[in-house]
Amino acid sequence: MSASREGGATRPAAAATRPARVPDKPSVDGLEAKWGEAWEVAGTYRFDPAAPADRVFAIDTPPPTVSGSLHIGHAMSYTQTDVAARFQRMRGKVVLYPMGWDDNGLPTERRVQNYFGVRCDPDLPYDPGFEPPPRPGGELVPVSRPNFVELCHRLTAEDERAFEHLWRALGLSVDWTRTYTTIGDLARRMSQRAFLRMLARDEVYQHDAPTLWDVDFRTAVSQAELEDRERPGAYHRIRFALCSADQSPPDPAYVEVETTRPELLPACVALVAHPDDARYRPLFGRSACTPLFGVRVPIAAHPLADPEKGTGIAMICTFGDTTDVVWWRELGLPTRTVVGRDGRFEPVAWGAPGWESDDLDAALGAYGELAGRTARQAQERIVELLARSGDLVGDPRPIVHPVKFYENGEHPLEIVSSRQWFVRTLALRERLAERGGELRWHPAFMAHRYRAWVEGLNSDWNISRQRFFGVPFPVWYAVNGDGAVLYDQRLVPAEGRLPVDPSAEAPDGYEPHQRGQAGGFVGDPDVMDTWATSSLTPFIVAGWEEDPDLFERVFPMDLRPQAHDIIRTWLFSTVVRSELEVGRLPWSDAAISGFVVDPDRKKMSKSKGNATTPLPYLERHGADAVRYWAASGRLGTDTALDEGQMRVGRRLAIKILNASRFVLGRAGAQDARAEGKAAWQIEPIEPIEPIEPIDRDLLRRLGGVVEEATSALDGYEHTKALEVTEAFFWSFCDDYIELVKLRSDGEPGDPGAASARATLSLALSVQLRLFAPFLPYVAEEVWSWWQDGSIHRASWPNAGTELAALVVGGDAGRAAGVQWGEAPVLDTASEVLAAVRKEKTVHKRSMRARVASVTVVDRAERLDHLRAARRDLLDAGVIDPEGLVLLEGEPPAVSVLLDGGL
Repeated sequence: MSASREGGATRPAAAATRPARVPDKPSVDGLEAKWGEAWEVAGTYRFDPAAPADRVFAIDTPPPTVSGSLHIGHAMSYTQTDVAARFQRMRGKVVLYPMGWDDNGLPTERRVQNYFGVRCDPDLPYDPGFEPPPRPGGELVPVSRPNFVELCHRLTAEDERAFEHLWRALGLSVDWTRTYTTIGDLARRMSQRAFLRMLARDEVYQHDAPTLWDVDFRTAVSQAELEDRERPGAYHRIRFALCSADQSPPDPAYVEVETTRPELLPACVALVAHPDDARYRPLFGRSACTPLFGVRVPIAAHPLADPEKGTGIAMICTFGDTTDVVWWRELGLPTRTVVGRDGRFEPVAWGAPGWESDDLDAALGAYGELAGRTARQAQERIVELLARSGDLVGDPRPIVHPVKFYENGEHPLEIVSSRQWFVRTLALRERLAERGGELRWHPAFMAHRYRAWVEGLNSDWNISRQRFFGVPFPVWYAVNGDGAVLYDQRLVPAEGRLPVDPSAEAPDGYEPHQRGQAGGFVGDPDVMDTWATSSLTPFIVAGWEEDPDLFERVFPMDLRPQAHDIIRTWLFSTVVRSELEVGRLPWSDAAISGFVVDPDRKKMSKSKGNATTPLPYLERHGADAVRYWAASGRLGTDTALDEGQMRVGRRLAIKILNASRFVLGRAGAQDARAEGKAAWQIEPIEPIEPIEPIDRDLLRRLGGVVEEATSALDGYEHTKALEVTEAFFWSFCDDYIELVKLRSDGEPGDPGAASARATLSLALSVQLRLFAPFLPYVAEEVWSWWQDGSIHRASWPNAGTELAALVVGGDAGRAAGVQWGEAPVLDTASEVLAAVRKEKTVHKRSMRARVASVTVVDRAERLDHLRAARRDLLDAGVIDPEGLVLLEGEPPAVSVLLDGGL
């Protein structure tokens, strides 16, 4: 018999330690509130920080983005993680299962803007008495950055409370004393400390460079946050006149270029073709003249040019796409920026150095038609101008092509030059790829996504964001006597001063009034990318540099659960930070969930507008039912939202209640209903060794289920574990209980009755524990009827220690060789009983209708199995004792004659 753990004590897990008290009418309704409160009061899921390292199982829980409401996809993936947490806890592990809230970043700012009707203006002073409009609408009210941040904190605090309420209702076994936020003091202190250390090791650098830019959010975007969206466009064929080597008039010859972005013609700095393209080889080293603007640009060779694309020669603009950036950098080309941070064409100084033109008046006139327009408006206008000048060859050719967007953005990205902070990741690619190979992936094929991302990196990680609600860079810059900012003279705080806000605090040695003054300082205006903080979640949870003893016990952590779409962001960035800081993986295993998809097989997400909150499903079906549906989805595989599956889960929970009520009642119920009580008082079931072959068969099969479910959960295959457990349970109810029902109700001195009752009791205990990670509420409810303590602190069933000796009749030597899963007596009896039931159903007779005879023709071995189960088969089928006829022969057959000749 195995033991369960409560406060370090041990006790039998399978036998009742006190009389059972079973509700007369058990119900799944209301279990969430009842047990949720009980678990919190008892500290059932509290982590013990003094636990030795070899007993800890630590989970790097995904901190959900706090920007509205959780959707049903969150319920699925977090339930799958909770199954693993509950399983490991019952295996004897001390589980560190915290919850974080990702509350900084662009989604939160957008929600605050819409919710309160405000926008941040960092130039405004702080208003300590500011209150947002009572009815937001119309034009957004400008507020200072400190006021805006206060509103962000206010709204995220409300969202966090709502999120916690939902997570508790869903039954997540989180230690709610260990929560954190990505904008809290702890996370800001750790993020800034890690940044300063990377800065000291030259692992981050600042650079004024071409940067992917979202014109709506007015911020830089990293490579990991991009997504391609198919958008309509057109190829425009533009004629460039060839120029002579000197300043003489252009040659009459032309070269034609196809482009999807003709509006960037004023930003053109070169034409480029493949070095082996015979059509253009004679032109390399010469110049062409841009139409409308009269700018002489070189014609260069580069292997990235595609001879098969368009006319085979492309214009390089600063900047149309990332390939332009590569060409610009490698060919040493000048920069002509026309698109501003707001996505509109900004004024340029035609005629100034870098903006020379052979026809200045034409350039000024043409650009005057574009200045102030959006990219789309500018494209429409420049096409008209090119058509009028005769430099547009033919009509635009419509296409549909992939366009890069910020994953949460609404307009195509631009590339602008700006000062940004970067983490040196390109130099780490080989080592990061090796780390991906060391990580155990579930499912294994997800490792390929990680490797493909690492191998496809083409830029260092940009961690700057031009926003307001985030972790500030802990850096100031000196200002010289002329008022110029000296970006190479950085002022950084001591680690003991962290966290700091350079926009509101002064560096050491300076006074606040020196901000922006000659001889003073300026603070870095940017905040860190949200992934720059989220990438430190295992460090935050483990108390890096805050609690060295805890860090030693729990790091590296055991599990990183997450969705596959953020392998390139959250998982990759965490591996980067861990490699830079400690030189090893932050966890041993990664469990990658799929998406929840709608009926059209589209991913459900808040950004796509097709997400639905779990609350209606929890209210309609209950938490165990929603968890059942969630656990039915495999890792790495998309799962359809299916209320039918939830209804199945609810029926399963109800069946567990009713079957448990029956099993516990076999001990001899003292029916208290006549006394007006709402429960039965049941004496404990005595644990004895089963003596009947059919009982031992049941335990042998159950042992196989335990072995299979345990192996599946060890490999993060929760769906398989649930499937085998549920299949056994229904067979237990439909076959075994029906077979032994009458025998188990026998007299106290009947050995066969005692054997059945002990088997029922032990089987119920094991099954409840197998179900506990999936259906925690109903499992806890039934456990409380007859066991002390929480089932979620009880030991996970072990076939070898709980069942093996019972299967072989107490022979310890033979117990080691038990063949789990084999149940010939139970199987054969169940098949014959099924034939009897079928006959009664066909003739519309009650299952208690008597059967005159049952004739079975089969092999001798199977007939012996029926003889071993004769008592139970006669009782369950209501078969005349003289009516069971067993005949050896082939083919196997069962003939049933109902009483009365039917």
